[in-house]
Amino acid sequence: MILRLVIPAAALLLLPGAAVAAPIDFNRDVRPILSNKCFACHGPDEKVRKGKLRLDTRAGAIADVVVPGKPEASTFIDRIKSKDPDEMMPPAKSGKTLTDREIAILTQWVKESAPYAVHWAYSKPVRPAIPAIADAGVRNPIDNFIRDRLRREKLRPQPEADRYTLIRRVALDLTGLPPTPEEVAAFLKDESPNAYEALVDRLLAKPAFGEHWARLWLDLARYADSAGYADDPARTIWKYRDYVIESLNKNKPFDRFTIEQIAGDLLPSPTTEQLVATAFHRNTMTNNEGGTNNEEFRNVAIVDRVNTTFTVWMGTSIACSQCHNHKYDPIAQKEFFQVFAILNNTADADLGDESPTLPFWSAEQEAKKKQLQATLAGLEKKAGWLTAMRRIGLKKAIAGIKPMTTVPIMKELIGKQRRTTRLQFRGNFMDLGAEVSAGLPAALDPMKAHGRPSVSRLDFAKWLVSPDNPLTARVIANRFWEQFFGTGLVRTSEEFGTQGELPSHPELLDWLALELAEHHWDVKRFLKLIVTSAAYRQSAKVTPALFERDPDNRLLARGPRVRLSAEMVRDQALVVAGLLSPKMLGPSVRPPQPSLGVNAAFGGSIDWQPSAGEDKFRRGIYTVWRRSNPYPSMSTFDAPNRDTCVVRRARTNTPLQALVTMNDPVYVEAAQAQARRIIKDGGRTSADKAAYAMKLALVRPATDAEVNRLVKLFDDSKAKYAKDAALAVKFATVPLGPLPKGIAAADAAAWTVVASVILNLDEMFMKR
Repeated sequence: MILRLVIPAAALLLLPGAAVAAPIDFNRDVRPILSNKCFACHGPDEKVRKGKLRLDTRAGAIADVVVPGKPEASTFIDRIKSKDPDEMMPPAKSGKTLTDREIAILTQWVKESAPYAVHWAYSKPVRPAIPAIADAGVRNPIDNFIRDRLRREKLRPQPEADRYTLIRRVALDLTGLPPTPEEVAAFLKDESPNAYEALVDRLLAKPAFGEHWARLWLDLARYADSAGYADDPARTIWKYRDYVIESLNKNKPFDRFTIEQIAGDLLPSPTTEQLVATAFHRNTMTNNEGGTNNEEFRNVAIVDRVNTTFTVWMGTSIACSQCHNHKYDPIAQKEFFQVFAILNNTADADLGDESPTLPFWSAEQEAKKKQLQATLAGLEKKAGWLTAMRRIGLKKAIAGIKPMTTVPIMKELIGKQRRTTRLQFRGNFMDLGAEVSAGLPAALDPMKAHGRPSVSRLDFAKWLVSPDNPLTARVIANRFWEQFFGTGLVRTSEEFGTQGELPSHPELLDWLALELAEHHWDVKRFLKLIVTSAAYRQSAKVTPALFERDPDNRLLARGPRVRLSAEMVRDQALVVAGLLSPKMLGPSVRPPQPSLGVNAAFGGSIDWQPSAGEDKFRRGIYTVWRRSNPYPSMSTFDAPNRDTCVVRRARTNTPLQALVTMNDPVYVEAAQAQARRIIKDGGRTSADKAAYAMKLALVRPATDAEVNRLVKLFDDSKAKYAKDAALAVKFATVPLGPLPKGIAAADAAAWTVVASVILNLDEMFMKR
């Protein structure tokens, strides 16, 4: 059932075993079968190719087993239909079988002359015609593509969501935070035709936008505040995290954002910002354990950079080509090491000091340096031994100011320092083969326009976002779409190769890719395009019939309903409580976490002393990220440890998550603070306060039934705490602190119970 929803053509809308509709499309119908059932033994890797038969190219197929137009004369068809264990393909020992439907598709394909085609993702996107749709609900071309598909599927879209739902949904998606009561009131009051669009513009302009969208990029960049491996020492690299946030808030074009991170140090007269950007590839782990071989782990880091670059920008898993030719995609082992060679000449070498690094001084330090330098400049014009001694003293004073912080950066080796790259047999850095020059896989168009025998890191960076690259614009457009709808148009957003899924809406994907690239890689414009579409603005309500037809919403006949990310879960609770600090940028912070009294295997205690003051209430993006011990509550909500690049986080649903939001110090503190807010601002009666609490948290009016149940919960809880003053004080103040004057402990404790219940409602964790 999922297959018929993912693949748009009529040929794949039939039930298994049904007759195959004509005509056959190779990429849509045939390649997935060959890739999954045949290429491992009869694909690109000639070292493991069985019977010298190659099925990933037409030349290979028709040279041996396929007679175009004549399935009855093709050995290929005989073998896939055979029931003889010695003849059947795939062989029984492979554990793979072909369904009757797959056999029918392959038979018809041969009958239609066995045409091949370049894998869809390796062909440059072509702007498709926008389908003509006579529908008043269409808001931009995205809707034309989606409603055209729905019409063919005989489905209708949902009506637009109500305004409460819309403002919460788009605020969470663009800033990672719920809207304030004032923002909600203003939006509800605004009756102008462009009220929603104006809201989107305001949200995109908020500093919170960059803080939220940086989370996605830091997962890709495997950002962490530690070096990894067994001892996992601290690493100072938060300036890179700040670079990402600031770049997003400035709406830096994505192509420039790319080039700065891959090769900012190679740009003419690079700025400090461009040098900091190169820390993207300094996020690789370093191993400082005694007795390790620095060259071994330097090689591991370069391999990681190759894999990460292809994953992030090209949605291509190139990792298996480190040891052998790719079994499914046309990427040879030699080509892996050609890319390796591009990245193999930077000065970092798995050193404990993380060199090379870029130093930073505080504003006060910079002012002091300038003052001393000015004094020194004045003395340079004078003579005498006393003056000379003063000059020496000033120079020492200037040199003696230690930087406030540093950030690891990339620095290219020059001249005789440059390394030679050789193929590594089975990926072993000590078992070397022939020398390899820098270059790219031929199937991905290896920068023919450059006409150079070798490819620099800057060439590589520019190519990633050039019109000659068929993948990057599609991959990035799909990844942005995934953030809003929970699933990309290509579900396998990490894999656009032959092992990945086909796009659910291929024409829409290409249109979006070109909209992004041809409008100067303007990220905010692109995101606005998605969130102002009718598809995004639909109600997320679903009927049983629609859910049975399309459980994963691949046809987009309803709005998105997706669980919030780990950082959003925590940040939202702090916003509702009135605790979230607006402080931006700077060193990472340590919010409260349960003290476990546990030591790491190769280090000290994994407990920490929480940061003081407002730092403990800062957004999740600023939380210290230690690879061996990520922040526990966010790990429970599927945040990765960031040892390696993560394209899409899992979304699990476990009892541990409820235990976190009911018992973790952060959420207890949030419930206590929300209770005080309810008492202060919620109105005169208990019913008023309950309604206020619900609207504050869920951004919608409460129903009478909800208010009545919360009032009863408050009354019952207050009666309990009125009998135990010590328990009331403890529950209302630990860990937040003493109650303000005028608030009774029993009231505060009872409203804390109510607040905790509201903070644990399903609606709090879902974008509806």
